[in-house]
Amino acid sequence: MQAYTIEQVAEILCVGRDKVYFLIRTGQLRSIKIGKLRRITDRHLADFVASLEEKG
Repeated sequence: MQAYTIEQVAEILCVGRDKVYFLIRTGQLRSIKIGKLRRITDRHLADFVASLEEKG
């Protein structure tokens, strides 16, 4: 399993860091916390993209 930083996810999704934090805050994108660090796994990312595809 791969765990990405906020910055890496922002780059992958072609959005800004603030947008990634917004998606996490609103529950659209899941994440985990390791100590003080926030990470998004490849599974979280796949689930988020799948949810976008379902919305059409």
